[in-house]
Amino acid sequence: MSGEKAERLPRKAYEKELLRLQTELAKLQEWVRAEGARLVVVFEGRDAAGKGGTIKRVAEHLNPRVARIAALPRPTERERGQWYFQRYIAHLPAAGEIVLFDRSWYNRAGVEHVMGFCSKEEYQLFLRQCPLFERMLVEDGILLRKYWFSVSDEEQQERFRRRLEDPLRRWKLSPMDLESVSRWEDYSRAKDEMMVHTDVTGAPWYVVESDDKRRARLNMIAHLLGSLPYQDVLPPVLELPERPASSGYRRPPRELQNHVPDHAARL
Repeated sequence: MSGEKAERLPRKAYEKELLRLQTELAKLQEWVRAEGARLVVVFEGRDAAGKGGTIKRVAEHLNPRVARIAALPRPTERERGQWYFQRYIAHLPAAGEIVLFDRSWYNRAGVEHVMGFCSKEEYQLFLRQCPLFERMLVEDGILLRKYWFSVSDEEQQERFRRRLEDPLRRWKLSPMDLESVSRWEDYSRAKDEMMVHTDVTGAPWYVVESDDKRRARLNMIAHLLGSLPYQDVLPPVLELPERPASSGYRRPPRELQNHVPDHAARL
């Protein structure tokens, strides 16, 4: 990406293209289901880089029985005693499913390493094992796509500020997020080291420049679609049946039921 910051994409152009891409995502979903494919999409990146908003737009019009989001909480005591990748394996897709990982096993290469939540030995073991683990996924036929959302320090700071001031988005901020401001360079070094070890043939990283969230969403979705050999699968023909004639059913009196007050009438 050049040093100049791209002009913010106009909303009208963004919404038009987003709708087109979401229509293609629906086609992709049907192809995955019809072919029995297994698709894993990993979303990683800086705090406030726009991962969550992109995941929301990807999944917005998809069937949650086919496409699900895996956003794992901190590991339990039992999970901490497992092989590190074990709890992520439980969330991998079966045939005909899509899983969107809102953060993933790469927690160990990022926050766990930077914040000291894992030992140096555990971190080094992860860097050795991760390419082997992902190679096994790919060799077994899983379609694996990994996206790193990159945001400048100035833009991240501004997004944090807006979240602090907005009561509807304040929940998105945690003390861990704010800690990332003072550890910006530590996270940068950790990302660079992660890329060296895990940007490999068969499971490469794709960097999404996300200072402009609209561009980032469109660019990521377009790339995902372009990287997969999906085809338009014709849906089954459905016909709306005629409503049968009444057989004498009568609705009980409305006053016998508890109704929600008409709050909207007071607006």
